[in-house]
Amino acid sequence: MTKAEHTRRAHLAQTLAALGFTSTEAEQLRRISNTLHRWHELECGTDSGCIERDDATGRPYWVSEWGTQWGTGKRTRRPIADRETGALRRLGAILAQHQPLAAYIQTDPRGAPLYILRPGDVPEGSDPASCYSRGICVY
Repeated sequence: MTKAEHTRRAHLAQTLAALGFTSTEAEQLRRISNTLHRWHELECGTDSGCIERDDATGRPYWVSEWGTQWGTGKRTRRPIADRETGALRRLGAILAQHQPLAAYIQTDPRGAPLYILRPGDVPEGSDPASCYSRGICVY
């Protein structure tokens, strides 16, 4: 871990502690954020494939088209573990203990996926998607 990363983690832990999160909860939020970030990257796709959800069942599948590069023309689809649902469930359990706070999940993998929103961060009548960056970025 670099000095800059250590400083960033310490600052995040202090900010979350000021909101009432324990150090364990702060670390769990950081890990949830990392899990969601990787999931969103894989949903957008990599050179080896992408994650797709079945419309009927909601189950995630890893879809790969490696066969098309080798001349077979096959598109493979296999079930994978649903890490997104587990991360969102853990996030909900943590935030249930800190009631006035809310979370915003930003699914674009170019930025941080998790923002903790305090009361007043989102003006009344506004959509959290338009002003989520006022919240605390967990990455």
